[in-house]
Amino acid sequence: MADAAKRLRNMSEIRRYFHRNDKPIYFVSATNFNLLGMDEWCRNFKYLCYLDCFDGRHPNVFSPPEAPHAEFTSIEDINNYLLQHKAVLDWFAKRGGAPRLVFLMFDEKTEALAKEIGAEVWFPPAALRQRVDNKIETVRIGNKAGVPSVPNVLGEVDGWATLTKLADGAGLGRDLVLQSAFGDSGHTTFFIKSEADFERHRAEIVGQGEIKIMKRIRCLGSAIEACATKQGTIVGPLMTELIGFPELTPYRGGWCGNEIFDSAFSDEIRQKARAYTFAFGEQLKKEGYRGYFELDLLIDRDNGDLWLGELNPRITGASSMTNHAAFAHADAPLFLFHLLEFSGVEFDLDIEELNARWADPENIDSWSQMVIKHTDTTVDQLVAAPESGIWRLLPDGRVVYDRFDYHRRAVESEAEAFFLRIMKAGDWRYEGADLGILVTRGRSMDANYELTPRARQWIAGIKAQFQGRPPLQAQASPALDQLPSALAAGEPAFKIL
Repeated sequence: MADAAKRLRNMSEIRRYFHRNDKPIYFVSATNFNLLGMDEWCRNFKYLCYLDCFDGRHPNVFSPPEAPHAEFTSIEDINNYLLQHKAVLDWFAKRGGAPRLVFLMFDEKTEALAKEIGAEVWFPPAALRQRVDNKIETVRIGNKAGVPSVPNVLGEVDGWATLTKLADGAGLGRDLVLQSAFGDSGHTTFFIKSEADFERHRAEIVGQGEIKIMKRIRCLGSAIEACATKQGTIVGPLMTELIGFPELTPYRGGWCGNEIFDSAFSDEIRQKARAYTFAFGEQLKKEGYRGYFELDLLIDRDNGDLWLGELNPRITGASSMTNHAAFAHADAPLFLFHLLEFSGVEFDLDIEELNARWADPENIDSWSQMVIKHTDTTVDQLVAAPESGIWRLLPDGRVVYDRFDYHRRAVESEAEAFFLRIMKAGDWRYEGADLGILVTRGRSMDANYELTPRARQWIAGIKAQFQGRPPLQAQASPALDQLPSALAAGEPAFKIL
């Protein structure tokens, strides 16, 4: 493609541009979950994954054979391992061209490895992502953009007395939510109502630098993704979030899924959320950031107020939902605009008109996804795991495998679901381990934002497909010393999604 010679002027030309793309573009991550289906919109788009969730049956997934490596402690470690793997480098060379790389997570080492192999990273620099990802900095960016956070105060906490002094000075009361600067909300959000609560989490709060201290509200979590481009910020749909359900996650306050449906929010909330997200994206551009991002927004269930929760300067676990929504099939997936922004090609788009079209409830269909973790405190080695594909919920409540597919659109009714398996036979199952993702038509929560009976049947039915044996019974196993050291020490596992 002669990027400099062509200016794209409408959606048809943008779609044709990517249909004819000859640049090798790779999504590098533990799995291809976050950008499922992007390979069907962009020619020469491939997935480089540590885990092959499809057992070799997905035509655009490459997972190299296992090679010796240091213990993984993050997604960045996984990606850095992949970019140094001989089989991966050979694959790049065989396919030809300078690789263009997109990631869920990466760091400065990833950038250096990419430079060594002549690859481009199609995201803002890791240092910038790290700065704006800081939950404390998010509050400040939001304030500049006119996007308010839940009433809060920022400060270093060295004990209960300091915490209460800061909270009292800001008029926050004694029912508090504390967040440290970085980390998954399920691991680094603390609900504090008493000194006993504080002491239980002291080690995770004291010495962590500035802490975000918030008034606790009775809130509904929501997520909205967007893409900050040179033409303006393109805003996706507002989605509900599944938070802290013990059937899905052991982490109180931990994200465990999303829903998208046209009547999820009032027109007022939806319009305000879109306006806030657009304003935040425009402020991010002033900070030097461009491309894909996600905001967690909190809706006060008592008065309807809308507050900024968190920023994720990246694709996220909700990206699969955004990029498969009805409007994405009518125009293009949101992530395609991220690729367009980094492609170097000039383009013109009426962002206001596009955002208005995407805000139309007619362009939103009803889906939900549930991220299923191992919620017990037990540790065992899997001897059986369900395969990825289409599963069926029978009238008697049993869940059975129906057929292989790697498209969620193959789900024909609410009696079927697409399951993406993460853990396979031979893997160690431990508290917090990601077992897989279940995608269904329709809702997984009721009007009171509790799991529906159907959702509970699906969760129980899929979990029943996993079978394990205790460490002492695992053949040829040195038992618990095979587990990552952090797990052996009782620390939470890092999120790979």
